[in-house]
Amino acid sequence: MTTQSQVRVSIRESTEFVKGINLTSATTLVIGSMIGSGIFIVSADIARLVESPALLILAWTVTGFMTIVGALSYGELAAMMPKAGGQYVFLRESLGPLWGFLYGWSMFAVIQTGTIAAVGVAFGKFLGVLFPAISGDRWLWHLGHVPKWSVGPLALGNMDVGLNLQNLIAIATIVLLTSINVLGVRSGAAVQNIFTFSKTAALLGLVLIGAALGSNAEAIRQNFGHFWQNASFSSLHPVQVGSGGPIALVGLLTILAVAQVGSLFSSDAWANVTFTAAEVENPRRNLPLSLVLGTSIVILLYIAANFVYLMVLPLHGDPHGTTILARGIQYAADDRVGTAVMQQAFGASGAALMAIAILISTFGCNNGLILSGARIYYAMAEDGLFFRSTGRLHPKYKTPAVSLTVQTLWACILCLSGTYGQLLDLTMFAQIAFYILTIAGLFVLRRTQPDTPRPYRAIGYPVLPAIYIAMAIFIEIVLLRYKPQYTWPGLIIVLLGIPVYLFWSRSARLHRSISELQNEAG
Repeated sequence: MTTQSQVRVSIRESTEFVKGINLTSATTLVIGSMIGSGIFIVSADIARLVESPALLILAWTVTGFMTIVGALSYGELAAMMPKAGGQYVFLRESLGPLWGFLYGWSMFAVIQTGTIAAVGVAFGKFLGVLFPAISGDRWLWHLGHVPKWSVGPLALGNMDVGLNLQNLIAIATIVLLTSINVLGVRSGAAVQNIFTFSKTAALLGLVLIGAALGSNAEAIRQNFGHFWQNASFSSLHPVQVGSGGPIALVGLLTILAVAQVGSLFSSDAWANVTFTAAEVENPRRNLPLSLVLGTSIVILLYIAANFVYLMVLPLHGDPHGTTILARGIQYAADDRVGTAVMQQAFGASGAALMAIAILISTFGCNNGLILSGARIYYAMAEDGLFFRSTGRLHPKYKTPAVSLTVQTLWACILCLSGTYGQLLDLTMFAQIAFYILTIAGLFVLRRTQPDTPRPYRAIGYPVLPAIYIAMAIFIEIVLLRYKPQYTWPGLIIVLLGIPVYLFWSRSARLHRSISELQNEAG
């Protein structure tokens, strides 16, 4: 028997989009959205937290396991419901429209648009390595300084607001990539393919060159000779509770959960390909396959890169050290571990090579984020839960041009505001929560829609999805306890979507009522 929900899903399977994303492009969208600048930076913070080579690798390995299990689970949902909007649709159909909206709201408010802004400014910063005139201190329009202020665990402010050369570059690249994606999904996919292949080659080059030319005997002796240092269940690790709070001593599992904020953020955005499902060729086959292939490739490269970091640099370092080796992984300059590895291999020119690699990486990453994110707001508008104009496709190019434009306008405002970086820190908790809810939705749909065609069924169901949910819930509990500055504010951002949902849903009901009256009168 066909349920009302199944009928609604079928009706919304759009035939207007151009099927311009093949398996290769879908896989590069997964890879390109995941690889940004994080892999080159966050290992420094993880190393400071865990104080152990083994736990550094384990943090990335656990993240890899969760990412691939998540991809396997999402594959079933994507093959079952290959609609524009992806995860928004999964949540709407499994848990109800409120949960889908809260996800879409959070993505628009800060998760997707804030990431686009942050990646754009990262592009400007690393372009400044090659062209020093591009500096965040060169203001074209300085609105003023916002002093630091705190409310409970949340600390915001201490930033300058306005237009400088770095965020001008960020805005220019965001507008350029949006324009390319308005011109057709095939043009956006072509850019994604070119830059993803380039950035994957750059990351692979870092692994191979670092291992071959940067390998350091003393670093290998320290890191691999004492690989399991501080990695036993009896070891205690210091963690600061909140911002400026007391120091707590925690065990192995807890420190891993805290440390994984960085590795999870660096491995995020793998689900973005599901947002473009209506434009994927043979989506019931290619979506699950691209999710598994893309996440597996990236995770293997990430783990290999961290082994190379340990081959080139000592884990432990001196924050006041005057050489690359003295500062180690923990205190690499500005946390740029990848740059330190390339400098160790090539000397001064290594910094320029790494900057070029990150420029390629961030440009391709933003293209994937811009291309995919707009499809969420398109799907929300189709449900009457966002500006109606964002639910229309360009008459010639068949792309959600208005949705792309609205996304870009807000991302550019975040570039100017100076707040996006802080807001972005607050979103990982919310993002993990939505992953938990979406995978829980897989269990719900197996029960409520048992007869719906499933061209692909999640490998390891129900054990692997249940393990993912248990691990993710543990991480959330740990973050609530020890990193409240990353959790409660994120929850507030999500909860602010409830009154917005009530407004949009009421507006949608009113619009439907007017349409029905007009149809009856006609």
